[in-house]
Amino acid sequence: MEAAVEAVEHSNQRRRNGDAEKLVELTRTVSREVHPEARLDETLGLDSSLDADFGLESLARAELIRRIEAEMGIQIPESLFASAGTPRDLLFGIARARHRTTGGPALPLQAVREVEGFRRAGSLAEVLEQHLAKRPDQVHIRLLGEERDEDITYRDLDLAARRIAAGILDHGVRPGSAVALMLPTSGDYFSSFFGVIAAGCVPVPIYPPARAAQLEEHLTRHAAILRNAEAALLITTDEAERVARLLEKHVPSVRAVAVPADLARRGELPSFTPRAQDDIVFLQYTSGSTGNPKGVVVTHANALANLRAVGEVIGLTSDDVIVSWLPLYHDMGLMSWLGGFYFAMPLISMSPLRFLSRPSRWLRAIEQFRGTISAAPNFAYEICATKIPDADIEGLDLSSWRLALNGAEAVSPETIRRFTERLALHGFRASTMFPVYGLAECTVALTFPPLGRVPRVEAVDRERFVTSGIAVPSADPTALRFAGCGEPIPQHEIRVVAPDEVELPDRHEGRIQFRGPSATRGYFANEEETRKLMHGTWLDSGDLGFTIGRELFITGRVKDLIIRAGRHVHPDELEKVVGTVDGVRRGCVAVFGTHDAAAQTERVVIVAETREQDRQRFREIEAAIRAAAVDSFAIAPDEVVLVPPHSVLKTSSGKIRRQATRATYESGTLGEPAPLWKQWMRLQTVALRPRLTRGARRVREIAYAWYALAAAALAAPAVWLSVVLTPGLARRRRLVSRHARLLLRLLGIGIEVRRRELPSGGAIFAANHASYIDGVVLAAVLPPNLSFVVKKEFIGRFYSRIFFSRIGVSFVERFDPRQSLHDAARLGHLAAGGQALAIFPEATFSRGAGLLPFRMGAFLTAAEAGVPIVPVTLRGTRTILRGDDWFPRRGNVEVVFGDPVTPPGRNWAAALEMHRRVRAEILGSCGEPDLEPVERRSKIEAPPVL
Repeated sequence: MEAAVEAVEHSNQRRRNGDAEKLVELTRTVSREVHPEARLDETLGLDSSLDADFGLESLARAELIRRIEAEMGIQIPESLFASAGTPRDLLFGIARARHRTTGGPALPLQAVREVEGFRRAGSLAEVLEQHLAKRPDQVHIRLLGEERDEDITYRDLDLAARRIAAGILDHGVRPGSAVALMLPTSGDYFSSFFGVIAAGCVPVPIYPPARAAQLEEHLTRHAAILRNAEAALLITTDEAERVARLLEKHVPSVRAVAVPADLARRGELPSFTPRAQDDIVFLQYTSGSTGNPKGVVVTHANALANLRAVGEVIGLTSDDVIVSWLPLYHDMGLMSWLGGFYFAMPLISMSPLRFLSRPSRWLRAIEQFRGTISAAPNFAYEICATKIPDADIEGLDLSSWRLALNGAEAVSPETIRRFTERLALHGFRASTMFPVYGLAECTVALTFPPLGRVPRVEAVDRERFVTSGIAVPSADPTALRFAGCGEPIPQHEIRVVAPDEVELPDRHEGRIQFRGPSATRGYFANEEETRKLMHGTWLDSGDLGFTIGRELFITGRVKDLIIRAGRHVHPDELEKVVGTVDGVRRGCVAVFGTHDAAAQTERVVIVAETREQDRQRFREIEAAIRAAAVDSFAIAPDEVVLVPPHSVLKTSSGKIRRQATRATYESGTLGEPAPLWKQWMRLQTVALRPRLTRGARRVREIAYAWYALAAAALAAPAVWLSVVLTPGLARRRRLVSRHARLLLRLLGIGIEVRRRELPSGGAIFAANHASYIDGVVLAAVLPPNLSFVVKKEFIGRFYSRIFFSRIGVSFVERFDPRQSLHDAARLGHLAAGGQALAIFPEATFSRGAGLLPFRMGAFLTAAEAGVPIVPVTLRGTRTILRGDDWFPRRGNVEVVFGDPVTPPGRNWAAALEMHRRVRAEILGSCGEPDLEPVERRSKIEAPPVL
């Protein structure tokens, strides 16, 4: 037996050694192909860097993985595409791949053609309710994984979201707070996004860290985002938790870092927290510098208006199938999912790494699932047009694909041509390519071309355009070419204006402005940037372009435009030209202007990445870049800077961050990435200030808590004694009311009362119950001649029994049915006799936010006595003193009195109607989720025990 085990182990070891040798040889082969002019160090092996030593950037690494899979007949985990640093990391992936089991065959996805009902929905939660009512077990998402696929139905999404929501509220997060999602594409992302919405909170999607070399820049930017959003919770993965803990140290508002699995263990929220159309559905942070993050406010109304307009213009129905690899933290990826969600379209979802590691997977998924709609940035179409081996798309059938949306970055006419020509043999129609324009400030979509049209490309005279900004048609081979991005979607408008806000005629370049129901109301907690965005009823896109009729053509970004000697230089055009120079990494060039104080003009700087290290070769590349700039644009750059790979900064979606790259150039740190340990030390140092701020805040909280507890402890005996000794019930009640107001003032608790005309005589005031201080607040704001209704358990405590008896409190039994009925009759007699009563229909409260089920006693009493019930909503008391927590916090309270609800009769049906109306009023005002199970709401039909 031992001999057999040894033989198996020996065989496995031989295979591992063979894998290692083959892997190193393949890596060297690809490296030689990428750098034929360089002499490869033959000592490089398993522990050498794929990036620094072998010189394999992302596309070369994808080619290496493709060859490994072809040579060894395996499938490498897509996560290794970004995370592998050495061949040995890939070797571990090979070992895992040999033991992996593959998923079963694709299952047919059935859809239902029905979208009209969704037009009445006021929020995403209402859309989900309609799906649950009509198609709960229909597959909403097919998530393509490394080992197996995962199906998510609408019922699955709803249940997982409500479990996540319960965990969020259990962490003490208040409805309306921001919750950050730092999650990859996964089932956890979909459930967490809707879980945040279910809790009544605001999702803030941010991207997980990708490269260790950019850890400091990543954390600095994300910390600024979380501070701006005042995020209360950060949801992430186990793998990213260490990074998330660093973020927590930098952001004082973050109460906790959690993973979805832990949140889902806390129970299950009965239903989604009600949200209005104008409530924020998510915050989308735009690309840019770290110092001034801009969180675009997207409301439920914005999102639904955008989805409806897009659906109308391109005829979306639930017969469509959407395929997406776009990251869900980006607006285009997020709205692609929500488009599938709104129109009941099956969504075939895969992670961005799955596409980047093997781009043909995107096209194969469209073929396999007969996808009809899929969107991607221009670079993805360029990769498919030029980088995918013919063998990977052999026999491919794309005939089902009706719309290939191309947006999120500048659309290249050359890319359109190359992609269409190559994929035409595989059933791709020219009219399927769909250049579009949108921006987060308009939720996502703004202009779409007409259906069935081949992409429109406008060629304009280069010299006239760069000197005058006028797009004069030209047939010259050197003409600038711009792709038409279509017309505004329904109910939206665009215009092109000069710097003085005068609207420009056709073919004149200017700033693009827009308006419509999808337009944001501004940037979250950023008044300065919001003022720059708003121009009366129009919003400034920050982009440049021109129109021909209603068609929009994008020419560049306002902030990136360089004006030199009267000539307009668009960086992206010059970057494309420089990217073709031999030795320059294509797509890794940044062109920007920097102010020359001496000459009072702009200096043109070109930063280009290269793997070359020889000084002579540097001079040759620099000369070639200068010649290309002069030949194409008649502009000689003031400085050409050659830097190593990954020095040019990019956004999470791959766009060049020109302004951030300029900042590193001006600070002298361009091309000098700090080692990981140094970044870590700097981050810890930067985190010191937030820690001190957090510590100081904690000291203030503790000091206030001790003060509040001491004040309450000292006041309680005095109040108790004065109530006991004061003669006359009316005087004692007025005394309690004055003491309550005084105590709240001493504790620094402000009270805002929104009072309507209150009924005189007999009435019942029904309030939600959120904290131990609710009684004090009601005593301070309600008429002093009122009798509180409290649970009978207080009779067993000497001090409470004496105190409550002296102020005429009405005790009720909660558990004995016979006694409950007797107490209800007694309360009805008091109310009918003109006594006003105050009651908490919930009878108790929970630590987490949420409105508990109401007991029927108060409503049956009001109906039988013929007296009105006044809904009273308390907001803020739970934050001041949470259940099971004797640690008071400073805060303010809002008390809202609703219109009195008079009984429509004196029977059980009348009590039910009052119960429904009062609870709906309080639920709509308290801003907390509904904790009453849906089944219970539908089953209150017969008189139960009180």
